[in-house]
Amino acid sequence: MTTTPTVRATVPVELRSVTRCHGTGEHAVTALDAVTLRFAAGTMTAVMGPSGSGKSTLLHCAAGIERPTSGEVLIDGTELGGLDENALTLLRRDRVGFVFQSFNLVTALTAAQNAELPLRLAGRRPAADEVAAALARVGLADRAGHRPGELSGGQRQRVAIARALITRPAVLFADEPTGALDTRTSRTVLRMLRELVDTQGQTVVMVTHDPAAAAYADQVVLLADGRLAGELPGAAGAEAIAARTAALEVR
Repeated sequence: MTTTPTVRATVPVELRSVTRCHGTGEHAVTALDAVTLRFAAGTMTAVMGPSGSGKSTLLHCAAGIERPTSGEVLIDGTELGGLDENALTLLRRDRVGFVFQSFNLVTALTAAQNAELPLRLAGRRPAADEVAAALARVGLADRAGHRPGELSGGQRQRVAIARALITRPAVLFADEPTGALDTRTSRTVLRMLRELVDTQGQTVVMVTHDPAAAAYADQVVLLADGRLAGELPGAAGAEAIAARTAALEVR
């Protein structure tokens, strides 16, 4: 069955001169410094840079987990700065998916129960076919009744992705999604993310330290010292991406 990609009228995520500072006075640290970015619909973006470059801060600000010190963040056309905490929580729940390196699954729940958790927390009673479809999207239709301890690392991460996608979010953020996986399993997960972008129009923004993972993306955004340090296409290949990121380490 062919799935028609979702077409959105707005840019799923946009950052306008976003600055994020931690601390005050002489102890203040600028984690992001006037960063402006647009993540187009139906694309996959890898965010890379040295340790402390602001990658995770960028992801957290873009996802509405942290509020910027200045600047604007828009998700699906809604500017987050004008939202109170309750409205921001609702927007994150409905429009944002988030995948972590450590899976964050509930060990006592089955794959299906973990996948439907965002809907349950929102007070919805998900239909069985809705949960089955979410697991099928990540190739786990036959693992619905298995608990995390009965699944491989790659399967656990795919359950986490199904959980993030079940609300049909405008954007899926992934923070080192293959960091806890071996090379072969990592490639399986990355190919699946790529397929979600290509066949279903999902927008994915992924922080990674792995040039081979970044090569699956449409574009690679480079950060250094909290500032944009360049962009290049994922099609440039892992070696070219590795060379650019290595150059940032010695700046």
